[in-house]
Amino acid sequence: MTTTEDPKAEESSDPSYIDYELFLSPSFSAPSFANTLVLSTNNPTDSPLDLSTPLSRVLFDIQEVDSHIHTLTSTSALPLLSHTSSQTTASQHIVSELSSQVTALNDSYKRLEKEVIERHQAADEVRKVSERLWHTVRLGRSVGRALQLGRQLEVQMAEQQSRSAQAREDHRAMVRASNTILSTRALLAASGPGEEGEHLQKVHAIAALQRELINPAERALHTKAAQLVREFAMSTLSAGGTGTYAQTEDVKARTVSALQTLHLLSTQPSEWLVQALQDYLRSAMTSSLATLTRALSALATLDRTLLEVSARCQNIAALELLLASTKPAVPSATAPPTLLVPVLIALETTSLTSHFWRSLAGALSPKAAEVVAKGGPAARGLRAHRAEVRETIREAVERGCVAPSGVARMKDEKPRGALEREIAVMVGAVLGALGPAR
Repeated sequence: MTTTEDPKAEESSDPSYIDYELFLSPSFSAPSFANTLVLSTNNPTDSPLDLSTPLSRVLFDIQEVDSHIHTLTSTSALPLLSHTSSQTTASQHIVSELSSQVTALNDSYKRLEKEVIERHQAADEVRKVSERLWHTVRLGRSVGRALQLGRQLEVQMAEQQSRSAQAREDHRAMVRASNTILSTRALLAASGPGEEGEHLQKVHAIAALQRELINPAERALHTKAAQLVREFAMSTLSAGGTGTYAQTEDVKARTVSALQTLHLLSTQPSEWLVQALQDYLRSAMTSSLATLTRALSALATLDRTLLEVSARCQNIAALELLLASTKPAVPSATAPPTLLVPVLIALETTSLTSHFWRSLAGALSPKAAEVVAKGGPAARGLRAHRAEVRETIREAVERGCVAPSGVARMKDEKPRGALEREIAVMVGAVLGALGPAR
């Protein structure tokens, strides 16, 4: 706060001695101003400080500002009242002019609300109802299609059962039922927004259909197809292996249906087909290993045992030819050209018969070594009849790799006498433990 030393000069230039610029400055600080005022009216070394003087000056300044405000309002009362009156008159005029327009606007809004908004609300309700009805109709169609597929599956499962003792079961119904299951899977899997199967799994009838019909039918088809593959036998080398042409064709047709069924029902590409073929090969190899192990201890039974082993291999050869001539029931861009391709890829081999003989030789080698290590008549018989045993094994391998009559040959099928590698591994497995011939 500052004061002028010459009151007359101040009165001539400014009606007030208060420095308004100081108080109106953006950097004004009340604590700093109070500190400056106290220090200007006291000696910093005085104790206690005299605060009455700076307080009186502040009160005087406030009184001065109040007097200045009173003077300004008194001298300017008439202009202020005149200005206020003119502003009030202008406001009333504006209100009177706008009131008619507001009334018209309100009337227009009410008419718009009646003619547009209310109709739009009614139309929006109709739209919502229509959408829900459309979703209901679409869901009803999907439910109807699923139930139709379920009924179709029931009929196809019943067709597999013979209606009389003379009638034969329709093995092709297995493939048709598998296709129906695939169609049902695709319908249930299309559950995305806007797709055919959206919300389908939430319908109790569909859940019951899947639980009580589709899943049991899929298990039954898998079991039956695997059983047909497991029981496959067309060899002409075993006792009772020959049959009529009609019987042979029936076995082939039933097996082809079983192979196609396993391929269709596999959730992973050809998973069940490969598993069934692996089980078939494993069973043939296990049985052959057991009988050959016994025959090595009783050499007199070796010829008959090798004939049985050849019969098993001939069945494998026939099955390989069926696989090579059987295409997937539902061709697609990702489907293999024949059902043999995924089996050979899974077994990492070029031929099922080669895989059989090499697997059998690998398991038989330690068994033969045990017989030789024990010594006795069995080991002496193997040494004494080394050449005859070698020739018998050669004939068994060649005989087993020739497919039985009634099965079409493959173009790349190995001819008799072109199986030297398979013959060598089998001969080495049986006679390798004897050491080199003297």
